[in-house]
Amino acid sequence: MSLNENLGRARRQKKDEFYTQLSDIENELRHYAEHFRGKVVYCNCDDPRISNFFHYFSYNFERLGLKKLITACYKNQERDLFSSHDSERAIWLEYDGNPRGGRTPDVDDIGIREFQGDGDFRSAECIELLKQADIVVTNPPFSKFREYIAQLMEYDKKFLIIGSQNAITYKEVFPLIKDNTMWLGVTPKGQDMLFDVPEGYAQELAATGKEGSAYRVVEGVIKGRLGNAAWFTNLDHAKRHEELILYKRYSADDYPTYDNYDAINVDKTAEIPMDYDGPMGVPITFLDKWNPDQFEILGITASADRYGLKTKKYTLADAPNYSYLNSREGGVLMVAGRYRSTYRRLLIRKMPPR
Repeated sequence: MSLNENLGRARRQKKDEFYTQLSDIENELRHYAEHFRGKVVYCNCDDPRISNFFHYFSYNFERLGLKKLITACYKNQERDLFSSHDSERAIWLEYDGNPRGGRTPDVDDIGIREFQGDGDFRSAECIELLKQADIVVTNPPFSKFREYIAQLMEYDKKFLIIGSQNAITYKEVFPLIKDNTMWLGVTPKGQDMLFDVPEGYAQELAATGKEGSAYRVVEGVIKGRLGNAAWFTNLDHAKRHEELILYKRYSADDYPTYDNYDAINVDKTAEIPMDYDGPMGVPITFLDKWNPDQFEILGITASADRYGLKTKKYTLADAPNYSYLNSREGGVLMVAGRYRSTYRRLLIRKMPPR
């Protein structure tokens, strides 16, 4: 493996140790309260000693009307939880609420169990816990997101998880979005999210001197920064049924067609024409506004993979000194003998009137 590959893998593994802040969890979870009553929630990638997912669900157990909370973590026993004993194994917790009616979890009411293995979410022990769950809520390892989603689909679980917005384009993930099996959460995709990080990695971030881009200091504590984080879920929420208000009208001059796919190009979601019913290429940021009752997703353009639709756009503005023929007449723009591509696009179409 090359040095660059090793460094890239090391960076990905460090980002697998980003811990979600309580404020971000609260801001997203407040939109799903009706889904949790009487349910078993499983947080299967969370060190419960520092997991704000465990904190949120245990402290809101009665308010949400949960049946049970299970939290598990991969082997990492650097410090103790609720006791002074040491453990060499990964652990999982089970909480059924405070039988005395209190709203604050009591140490004596939390069952602390040890795994025989390492607590990996793919292990047989963790899968047995997964089978008990109704809803999975966690921040899974970004580097294993494909495997993680595949497992949730295999066991037909409801979920609300954090991942990189780049996952939208994965060949294992995009079909789920296209088929309306999975969608984005309420928090806008790519909204700046800060994460708690292990002390060693915090020192590495500080050493880069990239405060503002790689990290931020909040009340003297270094927080890892991910500007490309997104919530993924199959729990319905009100935002995804808000109608996108359209105001522009279609004209051939404003909406050029692609040369190798019968669709018009739309540069901004807000500029989707109100009077055009055919296929349209829109930015991926459209997903934040996607109402499945209003639009269907047809596909996604691809740059280097073979799974998406191949679309390209050419305008005089792209290369005014080169010859150009209208794409409606089958013409193309050549720049140094090569085609010029658009940015990646979603291909969408309005849903027919009911």
